[in-house]
Amino acid sequence: MNSFERSQSAFASSMAAAAKLAGGTKRALAPPSPSPSVGSTTSTPAGGNGGTPRKDRDGPPVNAAGHTIVYSQPALTGTGESALAQMAFAVEWLRNKTEPRPYHEILGYLSIINRSEAEQEAFVDKMRAHHQIQWIPDPNLTEQTWRSGTYIHRPTIPNVRNKTQLLAYLQKRTDFSGVSVKDLKDGWPDCEKAITELEQEHKLLVVRAKKDGVARFVWLDDSSMFHEVDPELKVVFSKAEVPSVDNIVQKLLAAGLKPTSEDPRIKMMQAPKQDKKKKRAHKTTTKSTNSHMAHLLKDYSHMKR
Repeated sequence: MNSFERSQSAFASSMAAAAKLAGGTKRALAPPSPSPSVGSTTSTPAGGNGGTPRKDRDGPPVNAAGHTIVYSQPALTGTGESALAQMAFAVEWLRNKTEPRPYHEILGYLSIINRSEAEQEAFVDKMRAHHQIQWIPDPNLTEQTWRSGTYIHRPTIPNVRNKTQLLAYLQKRTDFSGVSVKDLKDGWPDCEKAITELEQEHKLLVVRAKKDGVARFVWLDDSSMFHEVDPELKVVFSKAEVPSVDNIVQKLLAAGLKPTSEDPRIKMMQAPKQDKKKKRAHKTTTKSTNSHMAHLLKDYSHMKR
């Protein structure tokens, strides 16, 4: 046996010994993970089978028993930390109050009543300067402090909270312009019903949105100018044929009427043009006052090379 055969035989013997060792020894398995699974943390419902919660493809998540799993969310009850957010909450809180309120009720609602006195005083000063908050001084005090007085919401249109006040406000306006319903709702949130009633009584002219019919602007109306139109006349009027836009001008001209849509430039273009004679320019002769300098003012430009 040569050296090559001996090395080949030794390699085969070592492989057989390794295979025998691997087949006779069992590998130890790793211990289970100590972290709990989803199934162990899910409580088994009464009368149902335990199981991990599942989520339907087109619906809310449900558990194995078919019950919907509800995840509760905390309610939004804070009023913010910034001064602008707290001022907005204060205005909204006062808007829903019909009577003036002292400062400590407002600060208590905003949860800033336990802050330092300097911070409270600074916030009260900002409230008094706000255009939507009206400060009412205490009549029993000769000298007001930052704690004195009460506060009430100052609406965009003040002192308008019923139909009588609305009509009086519109009658006082000298420009007869419309009033925005949004501004009315700032001090009178439930004004929609009153506006509809006044419109039906022909005391208000109302412009409404085409999409949802919500009132946008109101004007003062005169009920004495309203006259009911005979239904038969409405039917006859709706049956009357109106010429098309292209033929209405010719129809009016044929009837001897001047259409308002007629363009005056077309009439000017159709008029015959008149030749304007050019006026001859008159030569004006002036008396020369510098005749003694005639030899110096003589034109010698023709002698240029």
